[in-house]
Amino acid sequence: QVQLVESGGGLVQPGGSLRLSCTISGSSSSIVNRYAMGWFRQAPGMRRELVASISSGITNYADSVRGRFTISRDITKNTVDLQMNNLKPEDTAVYYCNLVGRTGDSILDWGQGTQVTVSS
Repeated sequence: QVQLVESGGGLVQPGGSLRLSCTISGSSSSIVNRYAMGWFRQAPGMRRELVASISSGITNYADSVRGRFTISRDITKNTVDLQMNNLKPEDTAVYYCNLVGRTGDSILDWGQGTQVTVSS
């Protein structure tokens, strides 16, 4: 059974930093590596949105996070990290990782996510 396990969230003041980590287990690397990996987030009352993705070393970011967030991936470990700097209150959301399809859609069932709260 494929599992997505996210960690690293927490409460941070505006301007602070957090590093999120995600591990995909239960799936072969040959399957996982066919896809981009990405981080999505969902704020209360909002739709889940893709904020960053990475595939073959090429990264893409939503305009709202570009220049502040950095995504990285270890294909040997099936992990993907998200370094978040200069956090803003509007970054508050539950963050999820997933494989990303060609149209930016998610591939696997969602994990539990990790809560990020940016507040003074």
